[in-house]
Amino acid sequence: MKVNGETVTAADGITVRALLDQLGYPAGRIAVEVNGAIVPRAEHDTFALHDADAVEIVCFVGGG
Repeated sequence: MKVNGETVTAADGITVRALLDQLGYPAGRIAVEVNGAIVPRAEHDTFALHDADAVEIVCFVGGG
């Protein structure tokens, strides 16, 4: 699958949360889009990803 434009190897059917863990993203202020659609945070533990998916991960950072 593609994550932020880069090819990533992950098991077919991996959940969004498991992928975030595998890639080292902390839980928190993260938005995930799969094939152009936002995946609500409440679905991260159950939303299954597949080899042909395009995933975009955005981390929100505060500051001033």
